[in-house]
Amino acid sequence: MKEKRKTRTETPSAIYLVKETCELMDFLLTKAQKGISRTTAKSLLSKRQVTVNDTITTQYNFTLKPNMRVQINKKETKEFHNNLLKIVYEDAYLLVVEKREGLLSIGTDKQKERTAHSILNEYVKRTNKQRRVYIVHRLDKDTSGLMIFAKDEKTKITFQDYWNEIVTDRRYVAVLSGEMEKDSGMVVSWLKDNKVFITYSSMSDNGGEKAITHFQTIKRANGYSLVEFNLETGRKNQIRVHAQDLK
Repeated sequence: MKEKRKTRTETPSAIYLVKETCELMDFLLTKAQKGISRTTAKSLLSKRQVTVNDTITTQYNFTLKPNMRVQINKKETKEFHNNLLKIVYEDAYLLVVEKREGLLSIGTDKQKERTAHSILNEYVKRTNKQRRVYIVHRLDKDTSGLMIFAKDEKTKITFQDYWNEIVTDRRYVAVLSGEMEKDSGMVVSWLKDNKVFITYSSMSDNGGEKAITHFQTIKRANGYSLVEFNLETGRKNQIRVHAQDLK
């Protein structure tokens, strides 16, 4: 007599309403699906099967607030893949992505090519056609690094209003053509666009925006320099223009 094969129990798709403030992991273990193990809960998060207010959330200690909706989906959600953009953090309020060089942060009237902003708009619309992302800050096309996008206008405004208090250390590492003479120092100048929108630098106040950059030479080799820049101000094209001033 053949032994009956045990039926595999699948995690049902279900929506739960949050009644009190708690962390997502605690909610999954004690409120949403009583009896599941911590390992199972972690698996649901890593496989992107948990959404909060229709937004995929993978952070186990994400803070839930009353009246938020938590949904556990039966099927694993396909991961986001893009050669120029990688999601490093996501919750119900924001996205943190790693942008590679060669990708615009956001389009302009003259530049309609694919951007980080347009790619992420397509991504959030997978779960809700009405959703969009809001750009908090920018990185130049030829600059790689982390960017923050908000999922609602209130979060965007909060980040922008308190940006200098939230982001106290802005460091960039660049490879420069030519071997630097100085080991460290500071560049102070005023930046302004000319008639063809090319940013130039003036050592005296020309009516432009004052820009301050600290630099530290990390290494020199074969006609190139590896330099760390620490920005006191965040002006358009500041690193590129001040790097030119150092030559």
